[in-house]
Amino acid sequence: MNFKNKLALLLLFAALTLPVFTYAQLTDLARVEYTYFPQGDSENSFKRFRAFVNVPFKVSEDGYLVSGFEYRNFFLKLQDPEVLAALNKTDLEHYQSFTFTLGYTNKFKDSDLRYAFQGEIKAASNFKSSLEGEDIIFGGSGYLIWDKTREKENAPEKPWRLVLGLNYSTTAGRPFPLPFVNYYREFAPKWSFGLGVPKSNIKWEFVKNMELQGFVTLDGFFANIQDDVTVTLPDGTQKIAENVGFTTVLGGLGYEWEFADHFLFYVYGGYTLLNDIRLRDKDNEDVFTINDTASYYTRGGIKVKI
Repeated sequence: MNFKNKLALLLLFAALTLPVFTYAQLTDLARVEYTYFPQGDSENSFKRFRAFVNVPFKVSEDGYLVSGFEYRNFFLKLQDPEVLAALNKTDLEHYQSFTFTLGYTNKFKDSDLRYAFQGEIKAASNFKSSLEGEDIIFGGSGYLIWDKTREKENAPEKPWRLVLGLNYSTTAGRPFPLPFVNYYREFAPKWSFGLGVPKSNIKWEFVKNMELQGFVTLDGFFANIQDDVTVTLPDGTQKIAENVGFTTVLGGLGYEWEFADHFLFYVYGGYTLLNDIRLRDKDNEDVFTINDTASYYTRGGIKVKI
C-alpha cells in the first residue's frame, strides 16, 4: 500500500471524532491522548483519556476496507456548590464511550477522484448499570477526496487536498446530515494551512521533523445518563435530565515532533473561545448548565502516522 493510497484511505476517519465536534489528523493509524480542561472561575474540571486504532485491508487494486475502534474516558469533577445543590449526587461525573467503525474507499473508474463511506456504532454513557438501548448511537459518513499532495508526476507547484463530506449521527438531533469540509494547501517552503469544519490551522516546520501550528477547532462529547437524574433549579422547579453534552471551540498553539519514523509526540495548549457543558432532556433541550466559562486547556499524546 503506497503512501498516497493510505492517505486517501484514512481521510474517511475524519468522522471518527464527529458527530461534528471532534477531529483527528486524517492520516492517523493510532493515537493515545490526554486532555485537561480546568474550568475558569470554577472548581469544576474536565479530563479525558482517548485511544484509537485503525486497520486497513486491501480488497482490490484501489479499494480498501478499514476497521477501527476508539475508546474515550471522560471525567467531570463537579465541585461548585450550586452544581452540587442542583444535582444532589456525584454519579454524573464519569462517562465512557466505545466506538466501532467500518469504512470502504475506492477510486472512480479512470479517475484520481476517490470516494469513501463509513458506518459506526457507539456506546456512550455513565454506565451505572449494564448496557441500555439509550446508550447506543449510530452514525454514517460519505466523502469525496481530491488529493494533489503526493503526486510524483505532474505535481502542482503548491500541493493541495480537498475533502467534502456529509456526516449523520443520531446524537445530532437533526433529521439531516451535517457537512464536513477540509481544504489543505502547501503555500510556501515549510508552510501549509488547512481550512474547514471542524478544524482550521496553519503549520510551520521550523526544523526538520518539528512543527509549530496555530489552530481553531471544535471539540466535545455526548453521552446518555442511565437512571435519569432530577435537577433542582434555583427557583425550586425540577426537571429530568437524560443526557450530557459538552461543546467547545478551542484556539491555541501546538507542537509536533516526529521522534521516530511515523511516530509523533505532540502537545497543544490554548484557550476556549466557547465552553458549554449542559445536561439535556429527552428532546435535547437544555435543562441545566454545569459550566460555560472560558478557560485554558492542555492536550498531549503520541500518534502513529503513515
